[in-house]
Amino acid sequence: MFLTGRFIAGLGLLASLTVSQAALADPKSLAVVDPGDKPNIILVLLDDVGFAASSTFGGPIPTPNYEAIAAGGARYNRFHTTAMCSPTRASLLTGRNPHRVGMGRITNLAFDAPGYNSVIPDEAATIADILRDNGYATGWFGKNHVTPLWETTPAGPFDRWPNGLGFDYYYGFMPGAIDQFSPTLVENNRAIATQVDENYILDRDLADRAIGWMREVNAYAPNKPFLLYLATGTAHEPQQAPQEWTEKFRGEFDQGWDALREESFQRQKALGVIPADAVNTPRPASIPAWESLNVEEKAVAARLMEVFAAQLAFFDDQFGRITQELKDSGEWENTLIIYIDGDNGATVEGGVTGSTIQGLNLVKPDISYMYKTLDEMGGPRTFENVPVGFSWAMSSPFQWNKQVASHFGGTRDGLVIHWPGKIARPDVIRTQFLHVSDIAPTIYEAVGVNYPKRFNGVKQMSLDGVSFYSTFENPEASELRDSQYFEMLGNRGFYEKGWMASSIPPKANWERKRVPDAAEWDWSLFHVDTDFSQAEDLAALEPEKLAKLKRKFERAAETNHVFPIDNIPPRMMAKSPPPNPFGKPGRYRFFRNKTWISNGAFPDVMNRPWSLRTKIRISSGDSEGTIVAQGGNQGGWGLFQFKGRPTFLYTMPGTPSRSWRIAPGEALSPGEHVIEIEVSPVAEKSGAGVNVLMTIDGEQAADGLIGATLLRHMPEEGVGIGHDPGTPLIYDYSSPFRFEGEIDYVEITLADDKASTSKGAHN
Repeated sequence: MFLTGRFIAGLGLLASLTVSQAALADPKSLAVVDPGDKPNIILVLLDDVGFAASSTFGGPIPTPNYEAIAAGGARYNRFHTTAMCSPTRASLLTGRNPHRVGMGRITNLAFDAPGYNSVIPDEAATIADILRDNGYATGWFGKNHVTPLWETTPAGPFDRWPNGLGFDYYYGFMPGAIDQFSPTLVENNRAIATQVDENYILDRDLADRAIGWMREVNAYAPNKPFLLYLATGTAHEPQQAPQEWTEKFRGEFDQGWDALREESFQRQKALGVIPADAVNTPRPASIPAWESLNVEEKAVAARLMEVFAAQLAFFDDQFGRITQELKDSGEWENTLIIYIDGDNGATVEGGVTGSTIQGLNLVKPDISYMYKTLDEMGGPRTFENVPVGFSWAMSSPFQWNKQVASHFGGTRDGLVIHWPGKIARPDVIRTQFLHVSDIAPTIYEAVGVNYPKRFNGVKQMSLDGVSFYSTFENPEASELRDSQYFEMLGNRGFYEKGWMASSIPPKANWERKRVPDAAEWDWSLFHVDTDFSQAEDLAALEPEKLAKLKRKFERAAETNHVFPIDNIPPRMMAKSPPPNPFGKPGRYRFFRNKTWISNGAFPDVMNRPWSLRTKIRISSGDSEGTIVAQGGNQGGWGLFQFKGRPTFLYTMPGTPSRSWRIAPGEALSPGEHVIEIEVSPVAEKSGAGVNVLMTIDGEQAADGLIGATLLRHMPEEGVGIGHDPGTPLIYDYSSPFRFEGEIDYVEITLADDKASTSKGAHN
């Protein structure tokens, strides 16, 4: 079931107590420690990167600052995530398997089942909870994506926002993806105004904020160690970077993905991050050979890879600023850095061609148009995603990719641990089989904290992770975990003592084909102790071993709330939907805001009849500005004033994008006006066109047909009343394009979903 609220949201007050709250509740459950001799901890998590992207693990993208901590630290080449964003993050923060803490898939796909409700329970206190209760200052910078969507409104509750998950301070973004140039950001539990500086970019801002926070902690609480969690959106779509960084990589990937993968494979062997006998698994048939592409396709693909590389390299540069701050402040020697090079395997949302538009609405990019806009790629007007061929190259030597939890291409990510004086023999690669849930117990052992049996009066569930602290001093430490289950969107795997049973995806997740139910999928078997890259399927030779591991998966799935296993997300969401404060037909009223409203705090107007009503006052007949806007250049809608004329805009993503305007022929006169917009789908299918009728002061003023609407995803750029908080819907204006008049209210009315749809334009 969906739960309500943690016992203590926490705003940093517990950190000031000499005796921990948990210890007061249960004196035997948690040792009281003097925080003065404890190390600082910096926990870094990247996004959608892939095992063979960074030079630190043999990839083609230079990451000198990541390499520097690897040179003095420990590199791990058998570290695993969950194959998708929110589950990895929840597992990282809690030390539990993702389904046990309600995060079996991303928050956007939650449904009402214990393993998938996206609600981290009170019984799973986080790393920040425990460390803050032991005297640590705690700060989180960057991506969240573990707060239930229905709790992301300004009204809260804030129990599962970062401040409620043990962090004194939060600065970052709530959804899974955000524009690097115009992000909608949150500070603690409040939205903040979008930046309008042409030189702004998010990764630099996050580094600035993180450095500033460390300085404040050191200045005002010099004896207090800190936990800094830096969760960049790099390199999730949109892949964007400063122009001078994209220019650094011109021509670097013209050899194509086939050659690039082989080059990385050879570098990986030379570095020792893969064994000398590892096999480089072949390119899937659904990815074309590089040489089969035409000139335009090659140019577009190579430029998109250049942008990806620029973003990752730029983040590494910002990470270097943070490590330099540690050295300058004297904190370097007493800081444990844990750097996880991705929350899952390499991204594949860009499809075979790659894309400069957001892919969630399944709009196919036009190669010829993208070819004409090569110089714009990576900038503020585009939304890049690298082609799957290059994602495959950055997954060397593994099969598959993000979302595919059955294979290491979906779960294997680079891990580096750095702690001066604590890491023995940094030249030796650590090869123990690890899982993201192991990070939390490793931190607890490193700082000398026992996880409590009770926290804030709540009995805690057992940890699933296993500490690998022993590997800091002994690279050849014995294997720490015997087994681990994996599941993501029907992709299943079970590891035990060097063997891996893996379900076989019936199609690549960039192919638009019907997928049979997960129960019908075949399975493969790999002896991964001797077959590093899952290259040789032994299912036919070892049927009993495969059957045994499949049975063990079933038992683990039962224990960890993995059932029901569903590989078609809308099915279970429709059957057992999550809460939705705007889920019922009705009228919802909003007022002018200075920042932005999240999509989760606003009625969903996609694929249904709806209407808008607003009362405004203007003092001039040529007034301009935004009355209400949602979305941005990747799709959205809004009501604006352009030279006195009220104008309803709808933008669809594409290359080029398409926009429709519906406006009266005459400008409004000065004074008070009531504007109403009625939107009626022309068909019941998702993404259908809509008829729009505009009335002004009770009189019909304009009507028209919008040819297509967003299929299933409203871009996460926030809703603005009186301004446009994100990228503009069209480039006839510049955000924030503030309304020059007064707005009494904006009302959205959702009609019954089953209301009849109109068949023609209004007369």
